[in-house]
Amino acid sequence: MSELDILDDAVERLEWDERKEEDTPVKRWRQVTRRTALSGGAAGVAAAILEACGSSSKSTSSASAAGSSGAASVFGSSQAYKFTMVNHVTTNPFFTPTQNGASDACKLLGCSYQWTGSQTSNVSEMVNALNSAVSAGVNGIAVSLVDLHAFNAPVSKAISSNIPVVAYNADVPNNARLAYIGQDLRLSGEEMGTHIASLVPSGDVALFIATPGALNIQPRIDGALATLKKHPSITTHVVATGAALPQELTTIQAYAQGHPNTKGMFAVDAGSTQGVAQTIQKQGLKGKVMGGGYDLLGPTEQLLAAGYIQFTIDQQAYLQGFIPIQQMYMYQATQKLTGIADVNTGLKFLDQTTIKPYVTTKSRYEGTATGVGVQKA
Repeated sequence: MSELDILDDAVERLEWDERKEEDTPVKRWRQVTRRTALSGGAAGVAAAILEACGSSSKSTSSASAAGSSGAASVFGSSQAYKFTMVNHVTTNPFFTPTQNGASDACKLLGCSYQWTGSQTSNVSEMVNALNSAVSAGVNGIAVSLVDLHAFNAPVSKAISSNIPVVAYNADVPNNARLAYIGQDLRLSGEEMGTHIASLVPSGDVALFIATPGALNIQPRIDGALATLKKHPSITTHVVATGAALPQELTTIQAYAQGHPNTKGMFAVDAGSTQGVAQTIQKQGLKGKVMGGGYDLLGPTEQLLAAGYIQFTIDQQAYLQGFIPIQQMYMYQATQKLTGIADVNTGLKFLDQTTIKPYVTTKSRYEGTATGVGVQKA
């Protein structure tokens, strides 16, 4: 008996065992994916896993073919859709897992995407990128809505052109976008303020923000300030750090040196949080100054595990890439019948203990590896 015959026999035995189960979409999906994995499609699946779908200019035919074949058997569409993700800090390492999530969704669904926007939160550059995607006639656009007004007209134009638009990471509720995928930003800031008050009952507290006014982080600091106002013994100081990591670190280091009476340093963005942790380490402030913030950049994880800061907040950056692609694909494949929905990607506080699984593993989900699955660090 050949290897293929053995695999076919195994599949038939498994499906025979399931014959009494109700015929549901879940059951059919399980059987489709099993047959793909255990039969002649295995080579295609392996190729899809090994090759990247990255962007529309980098998509590979074998990965797209394998993905579209599997997707077509489930969604009935074999079209290779092209999507665009417009970002405000395209080279920021926070969004590495976001790009991984988008790439992985493309591998599964046989589509492709382009990662574009601005490196420095330049709203005009982002609007130009969005308009270019509309002109190109892409099949869907995901955009980080970091400005209250600038994206309203371009998004409305896209929608009127039958191009679905979803927001991710930052949102403007009165924008015409069809859904928001990301954290409840204001609530996360309010909860952060509660944590700060428990760590620093009184004294001066610095709150660092990369780009004041940007709607991916301004609601957080607004929420934190609202909570801390209820604690009159705490004096808050808001400090802008800039969009680039080196600038953020330099600004935070200078602030700490010039304000030796500061009791706590906290940040509302990934780069500033890393800068807070590195400053506390480099200036010997461990145990003297409390610290915390957002996201899971490598140095932040390591320094939290070592006790230099007290917490960080995970908003699941991977899902902010994976889910927009999935939703736009389903919206197109189902001819607008389903697919688009608001998704809160979470508010997960991590401390010195709960950060351990993150520092002891590497994965695409956290942007610390390129291979599939979760490996030991």
